[in-house]
Amino acid sequence: MCSFFMPCGSNSFSDIIASTSSLLGISVLVLAVFLVYKKHKCLLPWQRSTTAPRLHSLLRSQLKSYTYSEVRKMTKSFTHTLGKGGYGTVYKGSLSDGSTIAVKILEDSNNDGEDFINEVSSIGRISHINVVTLLGLCQHGSKRALIYEYMPNGSLDKFAVGGNDTMQQEKFLISWEKLYDILVGVAQGLDYLHHWCNHRVVHLDIKPQNILLDQDFCPKISDFGLAKLCKPKESKISIGCARGTIGYMAPEVFWGHRGAVTTKSDVYSYGMLILHMVGERENINASTESGSKYFPEWLYDNLNQFCGVPSGGIDGSNSTSEVAHKLVIIGFWCIQSAPTDRPSMSEVIDMFDRSLTELQLPPRISCCGNYNESFG
Repeated sequence: MCSFFMPCGSNSFSDIIASTSSLLGISVLVLAVFLVYKKHKCLLPWQRSTTAPRLHSLLRSQLKSYTYSEVRKMTKSFTHTLGKGGYGTVYKGSLSDGSTIAVKILEDSNNDGEDFINEVSSIGRISHINVVTLLGLCQHGSKRALIYEYMPNGSLDKFAVGGNDTMQQEKFLISWEKLYDILVGVAQGLDYLHHWCNHRVVHLDIKPQNILLDQDFCPKISDFGLAKLCKPKESKISIGCARGTIGYMAPEVFWGHRGAVTTKSDVYSYGMLILHMVGERENINASTESGSKYFPEWLYDNLNQFCGVPSGGIDGSNSTSEVAHKLVIIGFWCIQSAPTDRPSMSEVIDMFDRSLTELQLPPRISCCGNYNESFG
């Protein structure tokens, strides 16, 4: 018998069961897809990143993970600020064994936690006397922290004491010999990052603020938030835009040439670091004569005057003039406009091992598009 509610035909009931089963199956599938999407969406950016497996590997190996409450306790609720930068604030703290540490709290950013990923993946497994040691990390919701060894003498920029404050100069002035040793140490650290890591590291932000000094003034390269990893067989890396600090960025980094960034970009920044420290050491910015000219060009044109070289040339009796002269020549080689004209960091170290008479002054450098600001 046919009715309005029951269609005619012998398979009507079976058809209803089949349709209901199909609809239920589709509903379960949609629900499963939704739950997977929701779970993925709720992950923090660094957990969704393709770098996440490397971070989890580090967490399982030698890096200790701390809770945010532990970080707050070790810094005494963030009472002692050591410094503040574009990527976060650094606080002084101590571990349960009494050892002093530096805790870097990363600011919230719109880069999906890339700075956190870069810093952990770049130096999580690196052990070198001239690279700061990462002791542990904290990831709690949007809060991210990195725990480092403590550097009691702060950063190198504290010893760039240009200006007219005589008391300030006397307090933080370091000798030419000490500055020389510090710059050699930085070169050794960069050489290790560029050539001796499993994945070569291009730092991309070498400047005085990112060179820390321990109790013996041994330099340590720090702040790898902008760093890029380069596979052993790769020679170039791509960047989407300029990254680094104006005045220290290599031309190819400043202009954001895709695929053109190499370890030679760090060499350029290192050269500008040398010239910055040498110029500040002699308080060259107080000279109005150099104020209207790009500093490296002025220095090139007035090298003997700057280094205090007598008209007859350096005779070896003035060690201060010789150290300054040698540092400036090495700095000039590092800041050549074309990356191929710059030495590698291994070659820079070799230049430090040579005598001044064995070093030649490179061709006069250009302004590199005049984007670099004179030191001030």
